[in-house]
Amino acid sequence: MTNNFKKDKTIKDRQSKKKELILEHLQKMPILQIATERAGISRASFYRWREQDENFKKAADEAIIEGEALVTDMSESQLISLIRDKNFAAIQLWLKQHHPKYATKIEVMAQIKKSDEQLTPEQEKIVKEALRLASYSEQKSSDSKIHD
Repeated sequence: MTNNFKKDKTIKDRQSKKKELILEHLQKMPILQIATERAGISRASFYRWREQDENFKKAADEAIIEGEALVTDMSESQLISLIRDKNFAAIQLWLKQHHPKYATKIEVMAQIKKSDEQLTPEQEKIVKEALRLASYSEQKSSDSKIHD
């Protein structure tokens, strides 16, 4: 074997090991800065590898999803422990997120004098913003109008 071939093989082997290491760290801690530091690589190397290696990109995305699921499980476990300890903020958070009766609500009250009355541009803007905040309507193009 030529010296250059051995050198290239060694570099690829090291890179392969670093890729495996970064994937392991992302599965445990899905924060790129922390995972790259622990794996001993730069963020630039990580992004370069993602760009050049489709398999690594897919594996990294899966590792991040797995890591996020782990953190979510740990967080929910801690939240349940706080609920058991009668921590009101934890109880409130759980109920708001898991029970429609306790969800944050927006109440919009209006009075229409005539059924064919048009909203003023200011009224239309307020209604659109209220709907956006309530997640009942997606932002539509600025030229769409609300009628009735």
